[in-house]
Amino acid sequence: MKFIAHRGNLLGPDIEHENTTNYIQHAINKGYDVEVDVWYIDGKLLLGHNAPMHDTNLSFLQRPAIWAHAKNLPALEYLLNNNVHCFWHENDERTLTSQHYIWTYPDKEIVENSVLVVLTKHLNLIDNNIYAVCGDYVEIWKS
Repeated sequence: MKFIAHRGNLLGPDIEHENTTNYIQHAINKGYDVEVDVWYIDGKLLLGHNAPMHDTNLSFLQRPAIWAHAKNLPALEYLLNNNVHCFWHENDERTLTSQHYIWTYPDKEIVENSVLVVLTKHLNLIDNNIYAVCGDYVEIWKS
């Protein structure tokens, strides 16, 4: 099973550092994939959960370890047109990523190709026959 660091977090939420390139790179260097929040505004790519905050670039987002959560429609269009592994969701139980993984909201039914989002420190999978789990505590879960 693959572990995906939610916004780069490894040991819990860190609002000050998450969705910044150095923080994301640190998680990638430790061997994790990373889910990042991406905005496209006025021809610029930006990272940030609730608002666009940190500059980034296309080559950074095209890396295989990146799972880009498009936060606005222009971002989704731009990411899809530029070969970035991405997805869009708001309140959906599931959404399909551009590489055909099923991004799954917490506590929803999962299948083999699922990526389960877990928002708590405790990972309690009854069936771990899924593709990946994404959350803020991947370093704890992996050990």
